[in-house]
Amino acid sequence: MAQPNEAERLAARLRMLKDRAGVSFEVLAQRTGAGRSSLHRYCAGTHVPVGYGLVHSFAKACGATGEELRELHRLWALADAARSAEDAAEASAEDTAARPETQGAGERRPEADGGGTGDGGSRKAGAAGAEGDGHRERGPEPVGSETVRSESVGSESVGVEPAGPEERSRAEGGAEVEETGLTVVSEVMESARSGRRMLPGVAAAVLIAVGATLGVALWPESSGGGRSAREEVSSDDGRLLFSAACEPVVSMGQHDACVREVQTLLRKAGGELDVDSDFGPQTLRRVTAFQVMAELPPKGIVDKATKRALYAGKVDLSTWAPEKVERRIREVFPEEGDRAVAIARCQSFLDPLHILPNTNGTRNWGVFQIADVNLKKFAADPRQALDPEWNIQAARRLWSVNRDFSSWPHCDQAFRTSSPSASPSGD
Repeated sequence: MAQPNEAERLAARLRMLKDRAGVSFEVLAQRTGAGRSSLHRYCAGTHVPVGYGLVHSFAKACGATGEELRELHRLWALADAARSAEDAAEASAEDTAARPETQGAGERRPEADGGGTGDGGSRKAGAAGAEGDGHRERGPEPVGSETVRSESVGSESVGVEPAGPEERSRAEGGAEVEETGLTVVSEVMESARSGRRMLPGVAAAVLIAVGATLGVALWPESSGGGRSAREEVSSDDGRLLFSAACEPVVSMGQHDACVREVQTLLRKAGGELDVDSDFGPQTLRRVTAFQVMAELPPKGIVDKATKRALYAGKVDLSTWAPEKVERRIREVFPEEGDRAVAIARCQSFLDPLHILPNTNGTRNWGVFQIADVNLKKFAADPRQALDPEWNIQAARRLWSVNRDFSSWPHCDQAFRTSSPSASPSGD
């Protein structure tokens, strides 16, 4: 019996939550703002939501616990990575088939007339239908960095004799592993030739894993001046996250050496966090902040592009200490310094890089947790919101509308409850 793929595992968990809550797709559509047909596809496992926000909203609407939400984030991260790899492999295959040197005159691709095993037409139709519901399953995220160039696995690259002594030694020492890896790759290629479908994402995942082990045996050296594919996947240079020991995606809920490596790299970048090998909320916030600073999609998962940026060491996460944040808040809010500091402490613990998701898929950013809706109002972006000076000044602008802290009702209520002598301004 075929094992469920990552999308199906995510779908099974969503169905379980829906059945347990006893709610209909119509009710869930109203609570999440998604189309019923889109939700149905997610629960069927035929599509994966582009962002985690919708999964979070769905789960909250079904009464999911904190532990269930963490597990859902892990399942979504794996499904999203598998989908990205599958999309990249399909794009690569289409590009190869379209080239004159790889497709002779009169040769016909199976997908062109609906024959063979290609289901591109039905997949595109499904994606188009989903867009009608306001959600795109085949997301717009840049997947170039995730591309698996399966066409490079050819006779000219498989089993190439090592050119130098070092490579020859490595090849001899890993002969057994190489033979096993090539057998797996042969099975993948045979599946493609014979028309047998593999589980979505499995072929790409196999190539990634085998490539990480074999290095030069599967990927030829780059002809350009940049890093070769072998260098990108080899662990010989000490980059643990690119080795076979780590999953393609490191995400919420993991507890292992790969998470420790992520945390160590974040610390080297200037991020304040514990290095405890546990990918929990603290690590999630720092990963998201790092992605914002690196101008990557802030997914909160450590994918290939994020791994590269972590090792590149060009992102600076150093920021103001809590004492400096408090001092600046008092300067900007001379009328109600104590109150403003108390609200910022309630919102973010005076952490300029604090990020929290909302159940509707939006997020709050920085010292005063400026919401996405206010970022749009100020024509700003998350990178600006993580700048403590900008964030505090934005909070002042919100306060100035009615000269009160109504933009932070819960924290303001907590302040007034704990401080009976607090200024009644704005009440």
